Amino acid sequence: MDGLSETPWPSAGVSFSLRRDQAGPILLPPVGDHRIVVHASRETWSFCTTTGSRHLRQEGDIDLVPAGEEGGYEAESACEALEIRLSPRVLERAAFDMGSGRRSGLDMRHIMQNERIVHLARALESERRAGAPGGQLYADTIGVALATQLVGLTKPATNPPGRLSVDQLKRLYDFVEAHIDRPLTIEVLAHVAGASSSHLRNSFKQATGVTVHRHVVRRRVERARLLLAQGGLSAAEVALAAGFSHQSHMARWMRRELGETPRSLLRKASA
Repeated sequence: MDGLSETPWPSAGVSFSLRRDQAGPILLPPVGDHRIVVHASRETWSFCTTTGSRHLRQEGDIDLVPAGEEGGYEAESACEALEIRLSPRVLERAAFDMGSGRRSGLDMRHIMQNERIVHLARALESERRAGAPGGQLYADTIGVALATQLVGLTKPATNPPGRLSVDQLKRLYDFVEAHIDRPLTIEVLAHVAGASSSHLRNSFKQATGVTVHRHVVRRRVERARLLLAQGGLSAAEVALAAGFSHQSHMARWMRRELGETPRSLLRKASA
C-alpha cells in the first residue's frame, strides 16, 4: 500500500488498520479479502481512477473493494481512512444465514454512505485503541455484523443475466475510442451497452478477461503512445488528449502497461 498503516488488529475473519496517506495516488492492490475503507478526514478532494470523476470525500464516506480487485484514487491532500479487511467466507456465511437467494459477492462502490457500517468501523477503531480487550470474539462479532450489512446491500439473486452480445461489445469499443479524451463512467458505458452497471461489470470481464476500467485505461495508454510517437505535443497535452487527469497519472499507467515512461517514448520519437 502507498499509505502508512498502524499495525492491523486481526481475527480469523476480520482485520482493521488505520491508513495515513500522503497526497497523490492511493493504491489498493488486489488481495484475497474484501475491503471496506471509511474516510476518516473531514474533507479531501480526490480523483477516482475508476469512474474518471473528481469528488469531495467527506468523513464517513465508504469505498468497497471486492476481493481480488484493485481499488484506489488520487487524493489532492493528505488523508486518513479506517480500512477493514473481511474474509469472503464471512460474507458467504452471512448470505447463507439471510437466505432468500442472497448473493455472497461484493460490488465495487465509491463514496457510499451507510451509517451502520461507519458505526461498526468506529467500534473496531475504539477496540483497537483500547488494546483489543474483547479479543477475537469481539472482532468476529463485528465482522458478522459488517457482513450482514454488506449482504443487505444486494438484492436476492435471480436468474443470471445473459452475456454481452457481439453488438453490445462493439458499441462499447467504438464509444470508448470516440470519447477516450472524456471522463468515462460505468454508468455511461452501461447506458451505451443497454445493460445495468452490475451486469456490465460482470459480463464484460467474463467476455474479455479484464475489467471495464482496465480496458479503458489500456485504450488511453495506447492512444497516448500513438500521440507521443507522432510528436508535436508535450506530455501534458498528450495526457489530456488521452483522457488522463494529468501527466503523472498517465506516466504511472504507462509504466505499468508498457514498462516505459512518456519521456522515453518522446526520446524515441525525436531520435
